Amino acid sequence: MALGDDGVVRTGTFWSTIPHAFTSMVGTGILALPWSISQLGWIVGPVAILAFPVITYYYAMLLCDCYRTPDPIKGRRNRTYVDAVRAFLGKRNVVICGVLQYAALWGTMIGYTITTAISIASVKRSICFHRHDARCDVQGNIYMMAFGAMEIVLSQFPNLEKVTILSVIATATSFIYSLVALGLSVAKLSTYHELRGSTLVANVGEDIASLTKVWHVFQALGNIAFAYTYSWLLLEIQDTLKSPPPENQVMKKVSLYTIAGTSIFYSSLGFIGYAAFGSHAPGNVLTGFGEPFWLVDIGHISVIIHLIGAYQVLSLALCVSI
Repeated sequence: MALGDDGVVRTGTFWSTIPHAFTSMVGTGILALPWSISQLGWIVGPVAILAFPVITYYYAMLLCDCYRTPDPIKGRRNRTYVDAVRAFLGKRNVVICGVLQYAALWGTMIGYTITTAISIASVKRSICFHRHDARCDVQGNIYMMAFGAMEIVLSQFPNLEKVTILSVIATATSFIYSLVALGLSVAKLSTYHELRGSTLVANVGEDIASLTKVWHVFQALGNIAFAYTYSWLLLEIQDTLKSPPPENQVMKKVSLYTIAGTSIFYSSLGFIGYAAFGSHAPGNVLTGFGEPFWLVDIGHISVIIHLIGAYQVLSLALCVSI
């Protein structure tokens, strides 16, 4: 193995980086897209779903060239997002951008922990109901503690290059629960033989206050923007690539494939889920289905496995940044 110009051995390639990129971008936010579009309607919703990947791709292309300075191919490496901020914007902006990045990562990791506990509880409750047990109580705190214990064990991996297998598994399971949700939505849509929903923004119930509707619109836009979040880990992922070929060229190709692939899944589930549920789309589309319970449980189990791997990718990138 050849040492890099900074004395670090890097073995990453296009194929090993793709799973990291998909894992960092594709998350359980996809399951909230039908609800988000239901708050925006058939005009604004599709525009938002299609506009955000274009924006994401644009700044991803810019950020790929920030890995090295001053020359994007032969310059000094900026191994993290904060390093790039320091090199291009100066030390005064490091604190602001660093706090924002770390807060976003910490917040997402907390959300992953809660979502995992909810998914485990959903699976247990589903099995309990179909066994006709008298009590189907669940303890979310226990599940969060178990998730935390598992992440402590997995955190023994030293860097992103060593968790490629976790990213591959996480990417595969994200496709599984997305396809489960998409398939169930198609089945539900086929029973109505018509598209549900409205062309109006925030046309969700006449008894909802106008201020609440406005809040839901902004929340929906935030959900869609968050679903395409990618920049906070791009440079950390790019730092795993070996050179030659130039890291920025490989990462641009990775970004193109990742953003294009996720856009197809996001738009498909978002549009079909909204068409199936209309203005009553649930916040998590999987919770809108009760049967077949085994298929819904497969979706929840896939969410759990995906978040176990995604948590590690985020936490390792956070450790590198710190």
